[in-house]
Amino acid sequence: MRIAIVGAGGVGGYLGGLLARAGHEVALVARGEHLRAIREHGLSVRSVHGDFEVRPALVTDAPAEFGIAEMVVIAVKAYDTDAAAVAAGPIVGPGTTVIPLQNGVDAAARLAPYFGDRVLPGAAWIVASIEAPGVIRQESQVRRFVIGEVDGRETARLEKVREAIASSGCSAETSNDIDRVLWLKLLFIASIGALTAVTRSPVGRILEVPESRELLRRAMAEVEAVARAKGIPLEDDATEGGMVFAGKLEPAATSSMARDVAAGRRSEHDALCGMVVRCGRKHGVPTPVHEFCWIVLRTAEPAQV
Repeated sequence: MRIAIVGAGGVGGYLGGLLARAGHEVALVARGEHLRAIREHGLSVRSVHGDFEVRPALVTDAPAEFGIAEMVVIAVKAYDTDAAAVAAGPIVGPGTTVIPLQNGVDAAARLAPYFGDRVLPGAAWIVASIEAPGVIRQESQVRRFVIGEVDGRETARLEKVREAIASSGCSAETSNDIDRVLWLKLLFIASIGALTAVTRSPVGRILEVPESRELLRRAMAEVEAVARAKGIPLEDDATEGGMVFAGKLEPAATSSMARDVAAGRRSEHDALCGMVVRCGRKHGVPTPVHEFCWIVLRTAEPAQV
């Protein structure tokens, strides 16, 4: 399959590398030193599932060089969604499927004005980051991708995309309620992201201190309450399930939001905590933990120019 990965960072670079190794014709859209390093030396992956090196069919900062793709994965940070959509425009044809694998719950809605019903929402559970230019570090045993049609139908393109992702060696699933999947992920990543970023502490320390452990539980419960107010049918034990999953993480684990904040980079606090707060206000659900974290992270973030 002809596959373009727009945003070849941690998740995008790792999935793109696996798909290229599996024999797909893959274009990685990257920038800066990361782009130059992959062009010169290929992509290096350091993973708990095995290291490998691969040379994709194309590495570029100009997607139009690839031509029309069958599948376009949008894997940029949430705040770059619109820029990624514009960049991907020249490689999206009538038969192209566009799959956002970003954090948050509104990526598909933001891409719809550009690509209409060619958008196929997805979610990824994986820990991966750029360790150095041209090098992806993947650290989680979990490598799970879930995709689903907006209307819940089972379609030929849904299965085609699932098969392509499965060929990478990752877990690939379909869902007839992708909104529920996205909100269940938001419950976890918004809460873990917020607390690890604000406290500058790893998951293990947050769970060790009774007060911060309870704060994490309250953050998850806020997301659960907002989702239910929106009519999203989360499991009855969604918050407890999130806490159990947190307990299975490595104690030193943090979050991409925490790493971005520590490095002085722009973070996804608005797409995560901010989304919880805005939806809470709309539906009359208090979200004090997420509102506090959202305000703190928004205030501390470097000004955008």
